[in-house]
Amino acid sequence: MADTPSLHDTASLRLVAAGAVNAFIAVAAGAFGAHGLRDRLDERRLEVFEIAVRYQMFHALGMIAAAWLAGRGLALAATGGWVMQAGIVVFSGSLYALSLSGVRILGAITPLGGLAFLAAWGLVAVAALRGR
Repeated sequence: MADTPSLHDTASLRLVAAGAVNAFIAVAAGAFGAHGLRDRLDERRLEVFEIAVRYQMFHALGMIAAAWLAGRGLALAATGGWVMQAGIVVFSGSLYALSLSGVRILGAITPLGGLAFLAAWGLVAVAALRGR
């Protein structure tokens, strides 16, 4: 019988699950963009949508990597993973909304999501360096 996961393991598993959900959404959004939006959006808005999908997928995988590091005792990496989640919501979310609505002012908050991504990767790097 498998051991009951510790609180630390459970937190890592939640981060893996969140990363997997984000990857699922990115695949579904990518398919929707390729098949449902190609004839509905102009080339630039479709490109913006595809950027949102790409960054969501990269950071979904980053969340899973951060969870793996956290499971190896590098707790700061988990913080980085959750900051990636915030970045996905702000960066990809604002680009999805911008591309679908055409409301350009939504692009003004996108850089905040980019800053969250930078901070997240910085946290993961610090966790890895401290864990040596």
